[in-house]
Amino acid sequence: MKEITKKPMAGFALLSVCLALIAIGSFELYVHYYLFGGICLFIGTFLLTGLTVINPNESSVVTLFGSYKGTVKENGFFWMNPFFVKKKISLRARNLETQPIKVNDKLGNPILIGIVLVWRVSETFKAAFEVDNYEQFVRIQSESAIRKLAGLYPYDTFDDEHKDMSLRSGGEEINHQLEEELRERLMIAGIEVIESRISNLAYSAEIAGAMLQRQQATAVVASRFKIVEGAVSMVEMALEQLSAKKILELDDERKAAMVSNLMVVLCSEKSTNPVINAGTLNH
Repeated sequence: MKEITKKPMAGFALLSVCLALIAIGSFELYVHYYLFGGICLFIGTFLLTGLTVINPNESSVVTLFGSYKGTVKENGFFWMNPFFVKKKISLRARNLETQPIKVNDKLGNPILIGIVLVWRVSETFKAAFEVDNYEQFVRIQSESAIRKLAGLYPYDTFDDEHKDMSLRSGGEEINHQLEEELRERLMIAGIEVIESRISNLAYSAEIAGAMLQRQQATAVVASRFKIVEGAVSMVEMALEQLSAKKILELDDERKAAMVSNLMVVLCSEKSTNPVINAGTLNH
């Protein structure tokens, strides 16, 4: 069954009728016409219970003896059948920020992950009748979606471009997949997912220190690789220019010694001190 939009009666007109019946009933009781006065007073008071106010971005789901009669989404002051059972459901956008939960990533590493979800009710019939408590349903399904997403990707690829996408580097693609997973899960409750993204991502405390050392080691290796690559290019350029300009003729032994010295100077983490060799290469 789908949502049915209901148009109720204007409230001010029925309020005037109710007040008139109450006034007539009170007057009849005053002049001792108890039966007629009691009937008017009862009807006026009973009809007053059908008056309701619908605020902006709010709805009222109405049922009559267990049968769904529709949803009032128009804001204002209305009158509905006093026998209607009314359940108000907010249509405003809401934020859900989950506390970081411990899950295992694709590699089995324990991580802490949390998300921020922006959602709202789009179909009041499903929210009211398809699930027991739609707000609790959103929270539980959000945690379930987090656990599934974390199991599909590793936390980090450690700068290996040939590996799969990771939770840390996935960015918008990971957030998009999270949104799609939440939309599929929350559709049954008539919930619209406006936006969802990872708000907290870290290694669990028991492995955080070891993983930090691994990340630091990976960064050091990557930086040293770049340094060596640049040093080789500079040595090659120096030898080519010395040979092209005929500044110095170097045999294989002297070239090896020069390459060794330049590599030490260029790749050293500390500043080097020059040493002047006043003799031959071997003395």
